[in-house]
Amino acid sequence: MRQNNFALSIREWAEKAEGAIDDTLRAIVVELGSSIIRMSPVDTGRFRGNWQFSLERPSTGQLEAEDKDGAETLAKLVAEANTFSAGQTAYIVNCLPYAIELEYGHSQQAPQGIVRITVARFQQIVRDAARSNQI
Repeated sequence: MRQNNFALSIREWAEKAEGAIDDTLRAIVVELGSSIIRMSPVDTGRFRGNWQFSLERPSTGQLEAEDKDGAETLAKLVAEANTFSAGQTAYIVNCLPYAIELEYGHSQQAPQGIVRITVARFQQIVRDAARSNQI
């Protein structure tokens, strides 16, 4: 009887750990995406509206979306990130032809870049997400 209880406890802990890992990964994606969207320079809102989240393959198309405040783009990313789990590969991309120019200082709104600044914070983002999802 004791072994069965112990095995059940281990199984329950493993299920909680798996859930915590998935929650941590999702939190990382949402924070990365949120940072990138917030830091994106805005004119018409097309650049902000073209950040796309996908699993297993990067998106390759351009969107006609204009999202000056980024709320719609972020809401979409959060909803899609909820399907992300351990073992999958996640992508956040912007396929507009001027995205690289904006990343490398073409905009006075983001002269130091967008993705590079966010990536520099990656370790802290991971630590914060892991700390928030401990079991």
